[in-house]
Amino acid sequence: MRHHDGTDPEDIGSNPSTEPTVSELIGRRLGRRDALRGLLGAGAAASAGYASVGGALAQPAGPSSLTFEEVKHGLDRTHHVPASYEAQVLIRWGDPVMADAPAFDPVKLTAAAQERQFGYNCDFIGLHPLPAGNTANDRFLMVVNHEYTDPGLMFAGLGSGRSVNLNVTKEQAEVELAAHGGSVIEIARENGKWSVVPNSKYARRISANTAFDISGPAAGHDKMKTSADPGGRRVLGMLNNCAGGETPWGTWLTAEENFNGYFGGDADKMPDAKAYKRYGISKATWYGWSRHFDRFNVEKEPNEPNRFGWIVEIDPYDPGATPIKRTALGRFKHEGCHHSLAKDGRVVIYMGDDERFDYVYKFVTAKPWNRQDRSANRDLLDDGTLYVARFTDDGKIAWLPLVHGQGPLTAENGFASQADVMINTRLAADLLKPTPMDRPEDVEANPVNGRVYVMLTNNTRRTEQQVNRANPMARNAHGHVVEITPKDGDHAALDGTWSIFLVGGKPGIDPAARYHRATTENGWLSCVDNCTFDSKGRIWIATDGAPTAAGIADGLYGADTAGYGRGLTRCFFQAPTGAEVCGPILTPDDSTVFLAVQHPGEDAGSTFEKPSTRWPDFKDGMPPRPSVIAITRKGGGPIGS
Repeated sequence: MRHHDGTDPEDIGSNPSTEPTVSELIGRRLGRRDALRGLLGAGAAASAGYASVGGALAQPAGPSSLTFEEVKHGLDRTHHVPASYEAQVLIRWGDPVMADAPAFDPVKLTAAAQERQFGYNCDFIGLHPLPAGNTANDRFLMVVNHEYTDPGLMFAGLGSGRSVNLNVTKEQAEVELAAHGGSVIEIARENGKWSVVPNSKYARRISANTAFDISGPAAGHDKMKTSADPGGRRVLGMLNNCAGGETPWGTWLTAEENFNGYFGGDADKMPDAKAYKRYGISKATWYGWSRHFDRFNVEKEPNEPNRFGWIVEIDPYDPGATPIKRTALGRFKHEGCHHSLAKDGRVVIYMGDDERFDYVYKFVTAKPWNRQDRSANRDLLDDGTLYVARFTDDGKIAWLPLVHGQGPLTAENGFASQADVMINTRLAADLLKPTPMDRPEDVEANPVNGRVYVMLTNNTRRTEQQVNRANPMARNAHGHVVEITPKDGDHAALDGTWSIFLVGGKPGIDPAARYHRATTENGWLSCVDNCTFDSKGRIWIATDGAPTAAGIADGLYGADTAGYGRGLTRCFFQAPTGAEVCGPILTPDDSTVFLAVQHPGEDAGSTFEKPSTRWPDFKDGMPPRPSVIAITRKGGGPIGS
């Protein structure tokens, strides 16, 4: 997520514990030249197709398995797909979700209407088959996150820039609260076209006003109690939900990311000032909510921030089910939460903490999931172990347990219980000395090859002295992808190996850029963010930040993960100006890829009255509207080839 005034929410609260020792510096500098050579890819076939700027070309490689005509790099008011494909707008901000939702009126926004309509800034997309367990590809419950709001594009008269967020009225802030959260909609395909099923019994809007339960180690802890919730087990809403995932039993996992920006007041005066600082909670609030609602003012409700920054589990098949914040999975700026299965059936959930110099995590349940009894998995995510990753310079990874009483996680160091470890996960992880990474965002396992891919968006603050083999570029403007191979193919294993899959940037311009030698002038990318995989195990990478970092639109890129075309990225989709691409997901038969196009028009100087684009409606008076789109091949067939 980024802001249209050029600032970045990950600027606030970055991890201070990044300074290496002298011996580490010596080792890193000696090994840096090998970082992109010896650890770039896995196996001879993997490395054969790569080329580096200024170096000798590798052996010739065969073509990519992706055969679509690439979209040309550019940046304009609309989106672009390959010539043989078409994109359909499925649902937009303000479209009906609930049966009684009023028609969207951009000049008469109300909180009551927004609670019934599709929310703002769609991000993660999940597909849950209808009926549950169905193997067909034409009917799903679609779940969608609504990450944040941009008042300058939502309301007239506010202007442009982050500062305008502070000037909203109470009524406008109430609309923003309603526009956060998530949506559940029923979708169906008929005659090759997707549509939202009206009046679905599953339809649901979740907002910052929805009641949530708190479960796991932190439930009921003193630091979770507020005047509105003296028991510390009930909270209103979820905030800044970015990426997400699902469980094998069919529930929706949604990740609270940059929650810190919603809270105002003088955090330095509070007893938990150290923890606030580590999470980026300061006077520099991004929103004016603390002026209107006491719960967002830390001087009045000092524990309210502790109730955000969690993984939330929601049952899309039961619109009456209370969403649950699962505190056993830790509290940080969660970007995603994608699951894999250990060999013994335990559920493993991978997560990134989206901050410069922060960490990669995984959670392993204590028990296997029950395939026969869905209800038996209801509280499975409340019992397990959270781990943080250390990437060593010899290409190995170690997963370090965040367990109270083990190592430095003791009362003497400020952690009197497992609840303390989970509430202040970042501070606890710092003590274990994991590897500070270049903004870990999406972390997903490839269901075909079993490897785990870590999207590292960028980190222009990394100095030459702070490089390591997992983060080998100083002033990393374009990001890179790390590939993890769990030991013995077991996602519950506490060690494994890692390599670098690709490094972003433009070959010939950015010296660190590393791609397959056959990558075209339109195939390079910048600022990797989210990813997904098709049934062949090919990776699809969405970007966030390319307009600022590279002068091109954000987009979606496909690449093989094996064979001669491994790492050969090809541009499939370009977003309209100001927008990033989020939530890529394909139907099981690969016939449709759904994308969330977030914050179109969020450019410097763009306002409600004069936006940089009016995508997707292009009607006078209609502001840009974040939307979910469906992309298919003309005439049908699998995406990509």
